[in-house]
Order: sequence, then C-alpha cells, then structure tokens
Amino acid sequence: MSNTLLFSLLFIFPLLGFLFNGIRFKSKNYKLAGIVGTAAVGASFLISVILVAKLIGLEEGARSITVHLFDWINIGDFSANASFLLDPISAVMILIITGVGSLIHLFSIGYMSHDERPSKYFSFLNLFIFNMLLLVLGDNLLVLFVGWEGVGLCSYLLIGFWFTDQQKAAAGMKAFITNRIGDAAFLIGLFLVFTNFGTIEFSSITSLLPATAESGWSGPITLACLFLFIGATGKSAQIPLYVWLPDAMAGPTPVSALIHAATMVTAGIYLIVRLSGMYMLAPDVMMLIAIIGALTAFFAATIAITQNDIKKILAYSTVSQLGYMFLAVGVGAFVPAMFHLMTHAFFKALMFLGSGSVIHAMHEEQDIRKMGGLKKYMPITHFTFLLGWLAIIGIPPLAGFFSKDEILWYTFASPAGSKVLWVIGAITAVMTAFYMTRLMALTFWGESRVSKDVHPHESPVSMTIPLIVLGVLSTIGGWIGIPHLISHYLPGHIPNVLEHWLEPVVKNIELTGPATMADEIVIMSLTMALIIGAAWTAYMFYARKSSIPSKVSKALGPLSTAVENKYFVDEFYNSKLINPLIEASKGLWLYIDVNFIDKVTYLASDFATGCGRGIKHLQNGNIQRYAMYMSVGLILILSLILMGS
Repeated sequence: MSNTLLFSLLFIFPLLGFLFNGIRFKSKNYKLAGIVGTAAVGASFLISVILVAKLIGLEEGARSITVHLFDWINIGDFSANASFLLDPISAVMILIITGVGSLIHLFSIGYMSHDERPSKYFSFLNLFIFNMLLLVLGDNLLVLFVGWEGVGLCSYLLIGFWFTDQQKAAAGMKAFITNRIGDAAFLIGLFLVFTNFGTIEFSSITSLLPATAESGWSGPITLACLFLFIGATGKSAQIPLYVWLPDAMAGPTPVSALIHAATMVTAGIYLIVRLSGMYMLAPDVMMLIAIIGALTAFFAATIAITQNDIKKILAYSTVSQLGYMFLAVGVGAFVPAMFHLMTHAFFKALMFLGSGSVIHAMHEEQDIRKMGGLKKYMPITHFTFLLGWLAIIGIPPLAGFFSKDEILWYTFASPAGSKVLWVIGAITAVMTAFYMTRLMALTFWGESRVSKDVHPHESPVSMTIPLIVLGVLSTIGGWIGIPHLISHYLPGHIPNVLEHWLEPVVKNIELTGPATMADEIVIMSLTMALIIGAAWTAYMFYARKSSIPSKVSKALGPLSTAVENKYFVDEFYNSKLINPLIEASKGLWLYIDVNFIDKVTYLASDFATGCGRGIKHLQNGNIQRYAMYMSVGLILILSLILMGS
C-alpha cells in the first residue's frame, strides 16, 4: 500500500466519521453515533500502526516519510505545500492521538448515552482528531497552523457543547478568545521564521540553522522563538494564558480527557520539540521557558491543593504537569519532555475518564466532599484510578516516575538548568503527591459522605475497558524511556528506547557539568522520600478524618483564602484588562464610529443626495429643453475657441 494512500486514509476515516454523524446531528441513537465515531478513530489508529511499522523498517538515519498532496500557496518568494511528514516525533504523536483517542471515544458511548445530541458530540470529536493529525503531521508551519486553529475551533465547540447552560457557553468562549491571543503571537513568529530563513518547512529550517547561538533579545531567531513560545503558552495553558483550561472542565468529561490531558494542550510542547534545533540557538528564550514552566507548575499545584471539584483538581494538575514539560524543554531536555508528554497522556487521560466514571455513578455530582468510600461500589474504577494516582505522583516502576525523574535530573544537572528551578520542581512534585492523595482519599477511601438519594455503581463495560487499558499503559508505559542510571542496574542493561528513537531528530543538551551518577541517586532518593512523606501525610489528614487541614486553613487566613480563590487572577484580568478594554471599545464605538465615521458618511450621502436633487431637473424628458442645453453648450465652446485664438 502506497504512503500517499495510507496518509489519505489516516485523515479520511475521522473526516468521514465527522460527516456521517454531522449529517445526522439531531439523531439520538448514541450507539450508532458512538460505534461509527469510535470505529473511525480506531481505523486511523490501525493506519498509524502500519505507518510507524514502515518507519521502523527504514534505515536509522533516514527514518522519515514525506507525502506531497498538492502545491498550496506560491506567491513571490513564499511557498507552502500541502505536505505531510512522518518522522520519529510525529510517529509518537499520532499513536497517542489515535490510540488514546479511540479509547476515549469508546468511553464516550456509555458516558453520553443519556445526552440529547450524541451524534453532534461524536462528529465534533472526530473533527478534532482530524485537525490534531493535521497539526502533528504538517511538514511546515502553515499546515501545522491550520491544524492548530482547527483544534482551537473544536475545543470551543466541545467545551461549550452544553451551550444552553450560560456558564458552559462562557467557558467555551473564554477558551477560544484566550487562545486567539497566543495564536496572534504564533503568526508573528511564523512571519519572523520566514523572514529569517526564507522558508517555513521544518527540514529546510533545520538545514539553514547557524552554528552559533544568539545572545540578547534582538536576534531574529530569538524573536521568532519568543513569539512561537507565546503561542505555545496559549495552547498549552501556561502563565499568563492558563486561565482558560480550568474553566474548560465545563465540557463533557471525555472531552477533558482527550483535549485537555492527552492531545491539544501538548501541542505547544510538540511545536518547541519540533523546532528544538532553533530553540537551542536562543538560550535567553529557553531560560524564560524554563522559568515560566517552573512557576506555572508550582502555581497550579498550590491551587489544586484547595479545590473540591474533582475535575478542577485534575485541571490544575494538568496545568502543573504541562509546566513540567515546559521546564524540561527550557533546560534542553527535549526527549524527557516528549517522554512526559506520552506518560502524562496515559495517566491523566485515565484519571479524567476515571473522574467521569465517578461523576456518572454519582449522578453528576463533582464535589469530592460529598463522596468517600466509593472503593467498595466501584472496584474497577478505584483500582485503575489508583494506578493513575501512583503514576502521577511518581512511584516506581509506574510511568510517571521515569519521566518526572528525568526532568528533575536535567533541571539539576543541565548547563541551562539551575538549582533554584530544581527546588521549585521538587516542591511541585511533593505538592502533586499531596493533592492527588487528598483526591484519592476524599473520593474512594474513608467514610462515605454520599447522599442517601445517590446510589453509586460501577460503570458499564464500554467505560471500564478504556480505564483498564489506560491503567496498563500507565503502569508499563514508562519502560520505553528508562533513564541510564536505572538501566545500568537492570539485567541486560535495558536501553532508553525512546531516546534512541528520537535521537536522529531531537537532541538533548549535553550534561557536561560536575554532576555524577551518585548525585542522581541522591536526588532521586531525596525526591522519592519527600513524595512518599507528602502522600502519607495527605492520607492521614483526609482518610483518617483529621482536623488538621481546617486548622491549617484558619491559621493561614488570607493566604488560604487567596489560594482557594485561585489568587483572584480571573478577577484581576476582568478588572484591569477585560473591563477597561470593553469600556475603551465602547468609547471608540461612540466617538469614532458613531460620532465621526457615521456622521462623515451621512454628510457625504446627504451631499450626494442634494446634488442629485439639484440636477435632476436637467433630466426632465423635454426634447426642446435638451436642444436648448446643447445650443448653449455649443455657443460656450465656440466662444472659448474664439477667445483662445
């Protein structure tokens, strides 16, 4: 089967699913809609496996498949083709998108069984998969940007899916508008890349990179990297554009798992890893990325500790874990960033779907203070959620341990890292263990606080099968990226498969500092001890009915109030940015549009009308008068000629 046909089928299946369910969007047959939508993404997953198998079969130094569909834009010196590139980076991404995506589609069949518009829902999900594939497979920045905007549109449609609820509709609009800020910066970065390199194709950009890095903030590569990073902060929810993601939990829970855990929010990480060679030439931007990532990870983790909505806790956890990924790319650990992107897709999709299972069983209740003791009612959901919890807090040998440890080690030992950033990352890991254990304890353990009107029950098979598969992936998924330290002590010295796979296209920064293997052992042991201590403390506080948390909250006073209210960031944006912008827009509308532009156009139209009224008498249909006008005109012309002679 030709590569062109395989690429075409990869895109066509989700597109056909979108069209099929979109045409019958009013249908309430959730089984047919779900089967078609799931089968479409499942077929794309099989095509992805075939394509990746073909990629593996190529020689190690030439693992790339390029498919050119047609010439798209060719204006002057600028050209952009509708072409697609499959290489080790995009191979990892398409397996995550279609593999995890198909599991989430399957879960949605049971979850959306009582919804009024299941066909519309699955059509939007399929369209999202189509655009996400477009984003990661585009061989140039413009094709990537089309997918980038496409997933932004689908995000708006899915977050505000229950648009009859004003709050949910507002959450969709907030996500859409916030992302437009980042997208504007992305376009500026794209223009700067073309201005500097004369091309926007990834392979051409890589071949044209200079040998020496830039210093300062005025270099063309530095500026291009800066604006592309701002674009990434919008899509991947980093400070200051992170505010849309927690509110995006207003959408259906499987949407949160697909868009806000496994795929779309990682687009910014993918963009920077894809352009890692260019970012290595902008060390100042990389340091900024590391700082923003570390602060976002810490900031979001503190908020997650105080939240009581099960999905909001996972939302702020997602923002925090994305901060880890940006910290990784900022210190030059591009492979660990991709590694954590993959493991996070497994365990966070698992936890979001697990929360959906809980919400489904609790008849849409999301407050963890009204749960407790669900372990005995939902054994499968509890066990799989337990695996996700162990993975995210970094307990070996689950997936999150390996990827998080690699990020912290590079932050400590990399020439682009720093001990301060490592401390922030380590504290964030400790807080992650605390708030995720709090979530487990208040939801599944301890005494039941469930209302007598609610009768919890295990979810149907269509919902538990994806949980089991993701639970397995969260357990063993990290073994393809075993750090060299651990590999050294394993039988047969199991290699870091992921690093070897990505090596031809992604280069980590060299760890040339004084740090040794002994340092890594000490750092890993210290971090593990702190994480276990934090998890045990949270268990004692919340599973054993301790009064300490309420006492601590009272002792912290205003600080506790600020954290519970998310540091009043939304209120600050509304009062200092959004409302003044609205008032300024109203002023511009009144004084510029109404009192100037409108009046000028009215004056112009009145003048034209008056002139028309004045000369309309010249055209009255009287032939004798027309003859007189002609005679007068002829006399004037002759007079002028005679006067001139």
